[in-house]
Amino acid sequence: MIEAFVAHRNLLFTVAYEMLGSAADAEDVLQETWLRWAEVDPAGVRDERAYLVRITTRLALNRLRTMKRRKEAYVGPWLPEPLLTTPDVAEDVELAESVSMALMLVLETLAPTERAVFVLREVFDVGYDEIAAAVGKSPAAVRQIAHRARRHVDARRPREVVSARETRAVLESFQRALEGQDLQGLLDLLAPDVVLMSDGGGVKQAALRPVAGAAKVGRFIVGGIGKTEVDLTTAPMTVNGSPALALHVDGAFDGVMAVRVEGGRIAGLYYVRNPEKLTRVAAETPLTLR
Repeated sequence: MIEAFVAHRNLLFTVAYEMLGSAADAEDVLQETWLRWAEVDPAGVRDERAYLVRITTRLALNRLRTMKRRKEAYVGPWLPEPLLTTPDVAEDVELAESVSMALMLVLETLAPTERAVFVLREVFDVGYDEIAAAVGKSPAAVRQIAHRARRHVDARRPREVVSARETRAVLESFQRALEGQDLQGLLDLLAPDVVLMSDGGGVKQAALRPVAGAAKVGRFIVGGIGKTEVDLTTAPMTVNGSPALALHVDGAFDGVMAVRVEGGRIAGLYYVRNPEKLTRVAAETPLTLR
């Protein structure tokens, strides 16, 4: 029993994380999954992976419905909890795209069951019969939900998938402009319709609404994030399968900045400052990045 759970743990965590957008909640779901799994009679399980995915999905669905109330009361924009990933994940374009900040935000617009079906089918290629058992629907209904969710996501997901190498090159230029408070350098990197979202959760200062347009975003970065009275430093890291920056203010770890690149420019900026969402990243980040 233990061996089966350990063998599929990474899969189960990723399923829960992509459904919830929270690594902390995904870990809680995994703990609950283990408790349920420990009570199962192995003789009655034909497919351990499918059984574990079913338990995880049901528990994540229950938690997703309760999280909806938390998000409705959230102060300012809600961003997914950054997930520290290894550079090799960034080179796997399909896997990196499935956990990207941009796609995770699109998944937030799906109903709970739609999100579960999309994640299981589109990301993990789970069969319709298995998904039906996990979400309590018929296979025919799951096919319809999958089609509807796919159409919804395709209409809203980023227009192009950019390689980690290209994202890293743009991010390095952004890093220099940010640390140098170079407004023109930032404007040269920002797409005209760029959108910046900052998540302070009501604990740290952040914009209460998305900031749109290159000029407004540039001024927000120079006048807010990079203001002269603080000592701002940055360090490269990889979160959600893509190159990102760890930001430090006066030597203290302040947040994670992820980017979405399109056409060689930054089309989206996602700045997570909420300390509750940085605990896991801070614990797993090498000291050299802090």
